[in-house]
Amino acid sequence: MSAFVVSARKYRPITFEDVVGQEHVTNTLKNALRNDHLAHAFLFCGPRGVGKTTCARILAKVINCQNPGTDLEPCNQCSSCTSFNENASFNISELDAASNNSVEHIRALIEQVRFQPQQGKYKVFIIDEVHMLSQQAFNAFLKTLEEPPSYAIFILATTEKHKIIPTILSRCQIFDFKRIQVQSMVKHLEGICAKENISAEEDALHVIAQKADGALRDALSIFDRIVSYSGDHVRYEDVINNLNVLDYDYYFQIVDALLVEDLSQLMLRFDEILNKGFEPDIFINGLAEHLRNLLLCKDPQTLSLLELTDNLKERYRTQAQISPAHFLLSALNLCNDCDINYRLARHKRLHVEMTLIKMAHINRAIVINTKDLEEKKNPSPVVATPVSNGTSHGQAATSVAIPSPSGSSPAVTPDKPTEPAPDPVDPNQLELIPTHLVSTPRLGSLSAMMAEIKAEKAEEKPFNVPDLNLENITLAWENYRQNIEQDDVKNILNGIQLRYEEGTILAKVNSGLVESTLRQERGLMENLRQHFQRQDLNLRIEIEKNPNLEPPKRPKALTAKERLRAMYEKNPLIKDMAEKLELRIDEE
Repeated sequence: MSAFVVSARKYRPITFEDVVGQEHVTNTLKNALRNDHLAHAFLFCGPRGVGKTTCARILAKVINCQNPGTDLEPCNQCSSCTSFNENASFNISELDAASNNSVEHIRALIEQVRFQPQQGKYKVFIIDEVHMLSQQAFNAFLKTLEEPPSYAIFILATTEKHKIIPTILSRCQIFDFKRIQVQSMVKHLEGICAKENISAEEDALHVIAQKADGALRDALSIFDRIVSYSGDHVRYEDVINNLNVLDYDYYFQIVDALLVEDLSQLMLRFDEILNKGFEPDIFINGLAEHLRNLLLCKDPQTLSLLELTDNLKERYRTQAQISPAHFLLSALNLCNDCDINYRLARHKRLHVEMTLIKMAHINRAIVINTKDLEEKKNPSPVVATPVSNGTSHGQAATSVAIPSPSGSSPAVTPDKPTEPAPDPVDPNQLELIPTHLVSTPRLGSLSAMMAEIKAEKAEEKPFNVPDLNLENITLAWENYRQNIEQDDVKNILNGIQLRYEEGTILAKVNSGLVESTLRQERGLMENLRQHFQRQDLNLRIEIEKNPNLEPPKRPKALTAKERLRAMYEKNPLIKDMAEKLELRIDEE
């Protein structure tokens, strides 16, 4: 078996300068070493494959290096560096917390801390995947991490910082590693290709870097896989076939078909994509990203946001020049709706096809100008215009009414056939309109329609709005009191005397109970606003207590005979029913 070593191990950085895309971390560590401000505990956190463990090993090696360079890089030649490279160093210990996460493992580590280093200044302990430690192991590690011996340094690494307890975080100097940019990974891959005598297309390396999603280790693993397939020449076609990535060219063809409303080519290209094994949701998400890139190309300032090759950027810029901004925004919105509702659709393919058909008709449905509003304000005369619909001489031609170019011909009104026919129109001035455009409704822009609606509402006059006077205020007050559900509150508020001055309602009450009850009625002012149809109505209600005010007259209590007699007077049928039932009632 050959001694093949994967690129992620073969080209693993051995100095801080070799670390890709983490300059903010490496520069800080080198400055700390230069100024002798080295902490006793570090926490390296960030996504996978960005260099956390690599930086921990480089730091551990340079701490004990006997001949560090002027740039504070390990020499990789002294006995300390050599023993570390050969995994034979007693001063540097690595613990995988994913498989050694119990209290016993932490106790064993603490026992090693007690012994001083045999050679060198420091004893370094690297704990990888530290978030996997149990709660008991964290608690057992706290005291040693807070006050270790002067020769002990701890370097913790994790991908899930939120799982580490705050007491551990407070005892560490935290470094956040970021995702590696596409350009940095492409540059690193180009350097590896030069060392391995491999020729690679720039577009192919860009696809590998984008597929890695910010993890350099993933990019190197993908690179090894592609090299195993294609050999010494890495081509763009080999990369997209192995990684199941849809070619950019399909998205350019789809957008071209959308712009010219070529539904046949649109359906054929989509069918070809499905036959290649791509799912419809992958296609619609890729199309959304393509439209987003086109939108960024509309502005030269946002062109730098595209992580693409120069040739591909130029192709995007060319298509963006012929793609209206309103088309791109509307198509992006349709892609977003399609992606959201894709999971609920039973016929996935039809769901995506309907979205594509809607995109093809965007330019018909949206009018980004104020021509319609100007024509509405200043209507032009209308003349009859024949429309060419491809019929022969023996067939009737369709006609519509459009504004006359000269503006001098009278309008044709079919409802008045007795009026004289208009003057003949010069055939050279007739405007030919396709029949399919005549039947298509034209919609104005949303902002124009909203402005028109607001203007119509502003012109509307309120109907039957009562005047703000004492009589109407008293009427609204009494209606509010009658609608109160609690009878006791309704009776308490009876008999209040009102007086109205400009902006103020003066309410005279005869007791403190009536005053407190009135102050608790929160819906009174809202009822007044609804009654006078004015939401901006702001009246002050002042309460004046007057003990001499006559209490409201309450109805006299009636006896049973009086109530029965009143019922007879109100409805004679009750008396007839009582006589038929031979109910004897004393009338005295």
